[in-house]
Amino acid sequence: MEHSADILVMGSGLAGLSYALKVADFATVNLVTKRGLTETSTRMAQGGIAAVLGADDRFEYHIQDTLTVGEGLTHPDVAALVVRQGPERIKELVSLGAHFDEGADNGFDLGREGGHSRRRIIHAHDMTGAEVERILAEKVLAHPNIQVFENHMGVNLITEERVVRRGRSVVNREANCLGAYVLNCLSGEVDTFSAAITLLATGGVGKVYLYTSNPDIATGDGVAMAYRAGAVIGNMEFVQFHPTCLYHPDAKNFLISEALRGEGAVLRDRRGEAFMEKYHPLKDLAPRDTVARAIDLELKKSGADCVYLDISQGPPDFVTHRFPNIYQECLKFGIDITKEPIPVVPAAHYMCGGVKTDAFGRTNISHLFAVGEVSMTGLHGANRLASNSLLEALVFSHQAAQVAKEDLPGLKPPAGGAVPEWNPYGATDSEEAVVVSHNWDEIRRCMWNYVGIVRTDRRLLRAQHRIDLIKQEIQEYYWNFLITSDLLELRNIATVADLIIRMALRRKESRGLHYNLDYPQRDDQNFSHDTLLSPEGWQDAG
Repeated sequence: MEHSADILVMGSGLAGLSYALKVADFATVNLVTKRGLTETSTRMAQGGIAAVLGADDRFEYHIQDTLTVGEGLTHPDVAALVVRQGPERIKELVSLGAHFDEGADNGFDLGREGGHSRRRIIHAHDMTGAEVERILAEKVLAHPNIQVFENHMGVNLITEERVVRRGRSVVNREANCLGAYVLNCLSGEVDTFSAAITLLATGGVGKVYLYTSNPDIATGDGVAMAYRAGAVIGNMEFVQFHPTCLYHPDAKNFLISEALRGEGAVLRDRRGEAFMEKYHPLKDLAPRDTVARAIDLELKKSGADCVYLDISQGPPDFVTHRFPNIYQECLKFGIDITKEPIPVVPAAHYMCGGVKTDAFGRTNISHLFAVGEVSMTGLHGANRLASNSLLEALVFSHQAAQVAKEDLPGLKPPAGGAVPEWNPYGATDSEEAVVVSHNWDEIRRCMWNYVGIVRTDRRLLRAQHRIDLIKQEIQEYYWNFLITSDLLELRNIATVADLIIRMALRRKESRGLHYNLDYPQRDDQNFSHDTLLSPEGWQDAG
């Protein structure tokens, strides 16, 4: 079946929903999402959105904090663009009906998180993402120009090669995106979604690791699809491990927000001793990469299974009011955070790399855009400043929508039948699902053991060897059997794992989230640039 619209949006987190709402005023939109509309990483975001709203804050301060945490790879022009748009984008959310905690500064209660020099995090208690997702989903479902396709997963982008001529000479050949082949996860059919403009807002890659704060959907689908189509991918070696995920045998993927440390929580070892003062002048408010490595080192030195995050010294009423979701969730596991510390461990949390874009979300493939965690805009550099991610999604959704408004009058979706239907090439049903589950588990364990918080070239090469073998097995399996969502996700995490490993091997230094024991120092002379790769090979970062 073919579905046609002016614009195809893939993903329903903050980036996809806010973009869809903006462009739906002048275009028809098909929005596809892998699970339910609100089953996203956005919905799980606890901390908030960083923006300059406080009386003692300045754009320059927020920009400098972003550059400092980005360890020399954040693009200054992009940081300035995002930070300066922050207040206006927040105002838009409020006008849609989003509710944030109230306080003195411009009406907002502003929190502080690691790496920030001022209080500038607006929040809805500790459920900011859920509040933002709620209001955006409500507006999207009510808009007559947006059709939502739940339980639909991208298979491949559809591209054509265009020849660019100057006179009679061919000066360039460029790819043009026509939409995507999309699996209906309920029927098993692969449908054709054609569009004049396609936007990837498919989120992150956390499920490539054994332990992650991400939901099950975070399998790097957008990065993998874009790479297969010829897009430039950048900085995949910079995987942010959140320092504090709840450690409990019955808990799955539950994040303990950095905002707790912003409100005075202290990290302690199993003896109850605070340890962050040994690693950074900001102690428990140090940037995430420093905190995650410190915890990793403490665990390796002591042999303990976890460390502890202690906010029990705070007034109980304040703790339960400021962090009601975390309080209730921990209580389910017998932990009263007003009286005892929370057992925590680091977990894969956020990908600072992704599909390379310009300041308007454009990729190197014509009419293909990428926004949100799937993208590499240049904002995060080697490490993301806390609560800059939702801000980035808001700003770049706005930027990309402005381009769509300008370009769409001159574009049309491919005519009906112009895009070939999906061809399964005689593939049959598989009765060997164990192959998929085994390879899935092996990739995730391999990445956690060898490509985690602390790396060495030997570990990376070992991981590369294993992933190469698994990729070959997946490729044979992919063409022989009918597609399922499990198989697609396996193929995608294998592609993403390969990209992370190759880029990590190429960066012979330690910077931000990439820490290699073989090269423990930062090397500005040779590596103060982005790591960029496409199927054609390594790209010039300049």
